[in-house]
Amino acid sequence: MQSYFWVKTFHLVFVVAWMAAVFYLPRILVNLTETAGQAAVVERLQLMGKRLYRFGHIMFGIAFLLGLVLWLGYKVLPDFPTMVAPGAAGWLHAKLGLVVLLLVYYSVTGRWLKGTLKGKALPSSRALRWFNELPLVLFIAIVYLVLAKPF
Repeated sequence: MQSYFWVKTFHLVFVVAWMAAVFYLPRILVNLTETAGQAAVVERLQLMGKRLYRFGHIMFGIAFLLGLVLWLGYKVLPDFPTMVAPGAAGWLHAKLGLVVLLLVYYSVTGRWLKGTLKGKALPSSRALRWFNELPLVLFIAIVYLVLAKPF
């Protein structure tokens, strides 16, 4: 049982680290649109964005693997409880769907960042600021589903 809490703890830590990247990468894109023409600043922001994007992918990968252990670990680890009762996994499917949407969102921001490295234009800073709010809504829904398990 103790191993379950350690796995869950590290899963949450890596999810939080990934979410930091999810929240901050669009902010770097906003700054890139607002500093156009300042080559040194743009270059620095692009470097920061590339490193953050890579960091976020690593954090997501580790969180994903730990999440799999939490979901299916009871099948291979002795005395490892399952977090999903049989027949009551609707909340988990909804949560996983929202996580996929967050991953798509993160991939879109990464593609935009890679586009700037090739000289492509970004959406306006206003559009990016609105785009930056989407992950918060998804994250709130995910946390609610995990805590309340409403279905």
